[in-house]
Amino acid sequence: MKLSKYLLPILLLIGLAFVLIACSDSSSEDETADQNGSGSGDEEEVTIVYARGVDTTPATEALIKAFEEKHPNINVKEQEMPADTGQSHDQYVTAFSSQSTEIDVFNADVIWPAEFAQANYALELDRFIEKDGINMEDYFPGTVQAGKFDGKQWAMPQYTDAGILYYRTDIVDEPPKTWDDLIEQANNLKGEEGTEFGYLMQAAQYEGLITNAIEFIASYGGEVVNENNEVVVDSPETVKALEKMKEVVGSDFVPQNILNFQEIETENAWIEGKSVFARNWPYLMSSSNDEERSAISGNVEMTTMPEGDAGSASALGGWMTMINRYSEHPEAAWEFVKFISGPEGQKISAVEGGRAPTIEALYDDPEIQQLNSLFGNPDFREVLQTAVPRPVTPIYPEISDIMQIEISKVLTGDQNPQQAATNMQTKMEAAMNE
Repeated sequence: MKLSKYLLPILLLIGLAFVLIACSDSSSEDETADQNGSGSGDEEEVTIVYARGVDTTPATEALIKAFEEKHPNINVKEQEMPADTGQSHDQYVTAFSSQSTEIDVFNADVIWPAEFAQANYALELDRFIEKDGINMEDYFPGTVQAGKFDGKQWAMPQYTDAGILYYRTDIVDEPPKTWDDLIEQANNLKGEEGTEFGYLMQAAQYEGLITNAIEFIASYGGEVVNENNEVVVDSPETVKALEKMKEVVGSDFVPQNILNFQEIETENAWIEGKSVFARNWPYLMSSSNDEERSAISGNVEMTTMPEGDAGSASALGGWMTMINRYSEHPEAAWEFVKFISGPEGQKISAVEGGRAPTIEALYDDPEIQQLNSLFGNPDFREVLQTAVPRPVTPIYPEISDIMQIEISKVLTGDQNPQQAATNMQTKMEAAMNE
């Protein structure tokens, strides 16, 4: 009886020791699992939402598939935004102003980064870029500049667009080098091979007018807003550029209704064989050589935009990739941004979507060169090297509206270039100070 009195406590102590050892072993196994990536740790499975406009190509699906294969712990859900970029912009503003976490990564027009940065909608990317050793000099300068504001990088270049001068090879022996050369040739060659016009451009009062104006202004050494977010549009360079633009628009070699021309009017008149020269975006090369639609297939080539006193300048278009500041998965979001804006992702976009890369070295890739005659053309690479972003400012929509109104008045003869430059300076400064 005495033995059983002492035996029970001893047995209880032994049992408790086994339980403690088992718990300790289980804890160690869990820690080891975490360290090996099979627990919750860094390899926790997450889902991020990627918002972008309508994509009629297989590119987005291919990008997501390739990324998920490399990052099995990160799932990417695509959210399609409206095809109308203005509507997409407004939906982003509504979501981000309420600090919504629904979207993690989103595509941004090149004119949006400064606005979204100042509004605190976007996550600055410099720490990620530095951590992963991304060399921003690998990208065309204009595409990097478009995503930079207040000394910080807010967006990564994804694919690009730039203004191009197209010409008829069955009419033109040597493409014009300067604006004065263009004026001379357009005057002299108009009428050859059934053409009605010498030059086509976008001169209607809309955003396309700004891209054309920027090419004139930058080619003469002018700026609208400098890197310090200061308005500098009232300058001799701007005045001279607007004088040249007015000379072109007011000439006899452009259509009488040129002030109604947007991209679609330019494209239609061009592929119908009505002009010797045309200014448009890279997509026009494909339209020009479409045998079912084009009357000039096989007789079209491209070159850089004409030079002013300061050289050639092409207005930058295209899209950037940004991260929502309120994303709950910023690290995973960056991994996706890094992939789709990096060499592998941009090559997929080029191959599957026909999109022009922003990384210069990709234009040396034989596979990419074969995709599009532009991609293998050294003149196209030069165009992208000299591409100039529209004013990088958080109030770009207001700046664009002011430019559209004042420049249109020059083109209609309602005011002279100096008056326009002065008015733009005054109105833009007032808008900046509001």
